[in-house]
Amino acid sequence: MTSTADRDPVRPIVVGIDGSEASGLAVRWASEAASGHTGRLHIVHAIDLAGARAVRNVYDAMEPPVSEAIRRRGNELLAEARQTALRIDPALTVETELSELGPAHLLIDRSAAAELTVIGTTGQRSTIAHLGSTLLAVASHGHGRVVVVRGTGHPTGRRKAPVVVGLDGSPSSEAAAAAAFTEAGSRRAPLIAIHTWHDLRFHLFAGMPEIVSDPPLAEAAEAELNAWLAPWIEKYPEVEVVRKTYLAGPDLHLIHWSESARLVVVGSRGRGGFHGLLMGSTSNIVVQRAHCPVLVVHTT
Repeated sequence: MTSTADRDPVRPIVVGIDGSEASGLAVRWASEAASGHTGRLHIVHAIDLAGARAVRNVYDAMEPPVSEAIRRRGNELLAEARQTALRIDPALTVETELSELGPAHLLIDRSAAAELTVIGTTGQRSTIAHLGSTLLAVASHGHGRVVVVRGTGHPTGRRKAPVVVGLDGSPSSEAAAAAAFTEAGSRRAPLIAIHTWHDLRFHLFAGMPEIVSDPPLAEAAEAELNAWLAPWIEKYPEVEVVRKTYLAGPDLHLIHWSESARLVVVGSRGRGGFHGLLMGSTSNIVVQRAHCPVLVVHTT
């Protein structure tokens, strides 16, 4: 199927599926997001015939019964996902796409014309990455805004929970603020804005507090956060904003707040990111360990 996303001024929310529980959660999250945003959902599935050839004889994999079975199963998954979306909102415009591109390639390509790109994971939260290569590739290389839906339960069970955003004054942080206020406003949710004076984990050492205990530093940290928030508060006066400043460890504080959040928003690169780095250490860790969906915002 040829996507109309490039021609249509209303950008769709794109979600990738593979038949797993995680992709089912992603479809439900994306459907609810589409219902509250653009009204358009584009569901994609990669049939990955190249992968089939890697594990089967090339001739067997391309035999009509085999390739047709792969396509038939892919179309069944897309039809099931479409029905799930329409049960959430019958008014949604739902497009489906079966593609022979690799799953990461497909999602990265479609993200260029998407309002949001959504992918799910049931990976366990750990200090060691358990996320698949497709998910990490899309989160790192995707265009615009990429949502990783963590699969520990139905994400819509947190309707009254806040949106949480990490801010550090970088261009990526500014883009994260824009996305966070948009999400909080559309969901009528409070926004918790987190800022740490340092990116290092000083508070893990003996005697180092989590809060900024030095009054001048505390005032400076609060002043920075207020300055970054000011234009967005003016634009979204209806959004209730709670400010939180800490000494260090932005990833740990974001992960902690994710336990009670409906969504965590991070920029793809922070103030300490190297030029050309696609996803910084904080966003990388939060994507892997958060307790709720994570929105990674790419500036380019």
